[in-house]
Amino acid sequence: MRVLFAASECWPLIKTGGLADVAYALPLALATAGHDLRVVLPAYRGLIDQLSSARRVGQLDIRGQVFGIVEGQLPGTALSVWLVDAPYLYARDGDPYRDASGRDFADNAWRFGCFCEAIHALALGAIGGWRADVVHANDWQTGPALSWLSLAPQPPRRVFTIHNLAYQGYFGREAFDFLGLPPSLWNPEGVEMYGGFSFMKAGITGADVITTVSPTYASEIQTPAYGCGLDPLLRSRAARLVGIANGIDTAAWDPAHDPLLVRRYSVGSLRQGKNANKRDLQSQLALADDVDAPLIGIVTRLAEQKGSDLILGALDGLMAAHPRLQFALLASGDRAQEQAWRDAAARYPQRIGVQLRYDESLAHRIEAGADLFLMPSRFEPCGLNQMYSQRYGTVPVVRRTGGLADTVVDATDQTLADGSATGVMFNDADAGAVRWAVDLALALRADGPRWKAMQVAGMQRDFGWDQAAQRYLALYHG
Repeated sequence: MRVLFAASECWPLIKTGGLADVAYALPLALATAGHDLRVVLPAYRGLIDQLSSARRVGQLDIRGQVFGIVEGQLPGTALSVWLVDAPYLYARDGDPYRDASGRDFADNAWRFGCFCEAIHALALGAIGGWRADVVHANDWQTGPALSWLSLAPQPPRRVFTIHNLAYQGYFGREAFDFLGLPPSLWNPEGVEMYGGFSFMKAGITGADVITTVSPTYASEIQTPAYGCGLDPLLRSRAARLVGIANGIDTAAWDPAHDPLLVRRYSVGSLRQGKNANKRDLQSQLALADDVDAPLIGIVTRLAEQKGSDLILGALDGLMAAHPRLQFALLASGDRAQEQAWRDAAARYPQRIGVQLRYDESLAHRIEAGADLFLMPSRFEPCGLNQMYSQRYGTVPVVRRTGGLADTVVDATDQTLADGSATGVMFNDADAGAVRWAVDLALALRADGPRWKAMQVAGMQRDFGWDQAAQRYLALYHG
């Protein structure tokens, strides 16, 4: 089966969030199973140099401009990648969506609209006659490609995955007009939304199948609370809406073989490994050298969605109630929240360590060195860190929403008794609920045998991509 997998980012080439991990791991799993995969994304600055055996294989004429197509393989794999090369659109300072100051590029509709037209052309055989049987598009940056493809005489099967409905790619009517989309698409059943042009809606209406990245999130986005204005449309397409929980890269996130850890460990060496990595983390973040102190890890984006402000609201009470409690935070995002965490670290020297940046190596060390991992998300389509945490014997404390609800086994009387509990869940998105959940987790930690059972249960769970890949294959076949 020939599958064109379209995304705006793909690890290890470019990453701002979980989409990049999925765009690497799922195509790789499908290719390993023998299918013919192509991953397509824009050629942001420096990406061509990262590919193995990169070569220009053709060009496309889009809106009167020439777009080069560069083919290569992802580093360390045989997975084929097509980069859509237009330096004036994609080779810029900043990330894929924002300039160096954090502001959205003013021409994002043009940048990703042209990318969508390239996806359309590539899917229909524009380069070397390779024609896709399936186009799997991801998030708003690829949505209009499916609307274009739905109008082709013999269109490929079209799958659209919503990774985060809150980011919709909403633009004015002028964006629709200058991209030259067929006028027949401008209607409430097509791409029009409240008088504007929704890239996300274009993907939903142009798809044969819509997926989200967890079963609970698939249910949540059909409600007004989580639907971001698209819940009526999603309810009308409920029969073709499927939630499939993401997997993780179990080779990269494996404490027994992780080269980034000061000491690797498995279930059999759990205590020694966690203690060694905790001491290493405490040293790196200037925390008190206290191997018995409870240490909470946080790796996040500082945004309202992620609920880090709820942690700040609970922080002083937690620090007073638990005098040896420590926090290790790795994050970036909202400037006001960044400053609030700097202030907290200054208030609690040797108890709160803060790094306001992206650092893959430190993320691994936090997972290995922390006792608990805190994720109080207001909504969470899937989430990955709660799965990484369980792999590393770090007990996740999470809000009961989206993929967090699907991938963590809450510590109840029953699950603690049968040995299946792997974490602590709470319901309300407020500081009081965060305080309650952390207090409960710390009480469980004080019960050594019960805590170890939770750690071991988490480490033994299978979060690999094989099961998810099989479910996607079934959708591809229809």
